[in-house]
Amino acid sequence: MIPERMTAIAIEGGKGPPDAMKAVQIQTPRPGAGQILIQVAAAGVNRPDLIQRMGFYPPPPGSPDTMGLEVAGVVASVGEGVTRWRDGDAVTALVGGGGYAEYAVAYAGHALPTPKGLSDVEAAGLPETVFTVYANVFEHGALKAGEMLMVHGATSGIGVAAIQMAKAAGARVIATARGAAKAAEAKRLGADIVVDTTAEDFEQVAKDEGGADVILDMVAGPYFPKNLEALKIGGRLVHIASQGGGTVELPIGKMMQKRAVITGSTLRPRSPEEKARLAAEVERVVWPWIEAGKVKAIVGRTFPLADAGKAHAFLEAGDLVGKVVLTVGA
Repeated sequence: MIPERMTAIAIEGGKGPPDAMKAVQIQTPRPGAGQILIQVAAAGVNRPDLIQRMGFYPPPPGSPDTMGLEVAGVVASVGEGVTRWRDGDAVTALVGGGGYAEYAVAYAGHALPTPKGLSDVEAAGLPETVFTVYANVFEHGALKAGEMLMVHGATSGIGVAAIQMAKAAGARVIATARGAAKAAEAKRLGADIVVDTTAEDFEQVAKDEGGADVILDMVAGPYFPKNLEALKIGGRLVHIASQGGGTVELPIGKMMQKRAVITGSTLRPRSPEEKARLAAEVERVVWPWIEAGKVKAIVGRTFPLADAGKAHAFLEAGDLVGKVVLTVGA
């Protein structure tokens, strides 16, 4: 039986530091037309969540104010018009918000079957990361087999997924990380070349390898001119965040000389229809890689739902490999 009320994580005062996140009792949501209600077993923690907590990444219209962008669990009920899913189906899903909770609503088209052999904790860390990498590396960046991907932040959730997905697609990978230990982890995950940015210049390493066809960047700021230099002729620079600064100076002559494509995207504000299209592509292309063991779900740390604030503080510290995941219930 679905309870009338449930535990979810809200931000006290609407924004604040990690300890502003509190467990609250709220009304259990109900699925609308085309939606499913998921009894959440685990929820992924992502950098966009940190930005929302600080007041800079509001939920899209109609999404819950409570936290969380991806979940795994079982279908508890289905809304009108839903034909693919049944109560009890094991799923992982992208949600517009409200994932840090005992129950969460997702559009039916934004849910995927939990990959064979994966636990709920592993599956919960997939949607936000895998959708982001697929959209930006393979669609906007148009990475192909035999090409070179450079990925920054190699041991982040995004970095870990990007390395493995690029290798599964037959590409080569240059991965950058801060420190020898993280560089070694990137190598273990399959990167062909690793750059410890505390001791090496990634721009020069890329040039020595003939340049990158695609660069996946979440730093921007001081990385921008170096990324542009590191691209091959006809290369694609794809931005998904701007942790080093959101304003850059673009040398038009260099861009023209390189015939560079400079692009980027966000995931959360996309329309439900676009997210459903992307989910179908991820299921078609990436899910077989996961089930074949070519792409592994790497979970660096788990926290109970009530300790969501501690999970945020841990993610902010940056000392992890893979995803941070909240566990819900027993």
